[in-house]
Amino acid sequence: MSVLVGKEAPDFTAAAVLADGTIKTDFSLSDFKGKYVVLFFYPLDFTFVCPTELIAFSKRIKEFEDRDVQVIGCSIDSQFTHVAWRDTPVDEGGIGAVAYPLVADVKHEICQAYDVEFGEAGVAFRGSFLIDKEGIVHHQVVNNLPLGRNVDEMLRMIDALQFTEKYGEVCPAGWNKGDQAMKPDAEGVSSYLKAQVENL
Repeated sequence: MSVLVGKEAPDFTAAAVLADGTIKTDFSLSDFKGKYVVLFFYPLDFTFVCPTELIAFSKRIKEFEDRDVQVIGCSIDSQFTHVAWRDTPVDEGGIGAVAYPLVADVKHEICQAYDVEFGEAGVAFRGSFLIDKEGIVHHQVVNNLPLGRNVDEMLRMIDALQFTEKYGEVCPAGWNKGDQAMKPDAEGVSSYLKAQVENL
């Protein structure tokens, strides 16, 4: 498994279904330079854990937009299958009109570039990547097929990245927006740990 953190996110161009339901044949990651991106892979349309994840991201889309983050979903299905899944009612296993693009990785080139392909099953693992405005990956997590991901954790990672970019401080274990951070030096960690002990 490749570690992409600290490296430039592999660019791609592929067909995608946009949030308004239209198909764009030349959808590219590089179109979003200057914006944060959450790119997540899922195994297949019309499956089981997947719709819960896609709907969860869509329900929280305003929280991503408020943080200047573009959410992008990707699977090995075609753009036409994506459209069919969007058009299927939620109570029949569909996802409805999710509020972000779904990329069609029919040649498996994108999941291979991100090293999340599960070759044995011919699908992608549940990989999630947080990419900054310059196209650099800052966070990646890959779940096995039965394990759904946590949208709250991705939002927490975005908050941490944006905080450290803005203030130059680092975010300790379990940090949430509004919590104390620390200066990235010996004095900073000592001060932080002392405060934590005193607050117990």
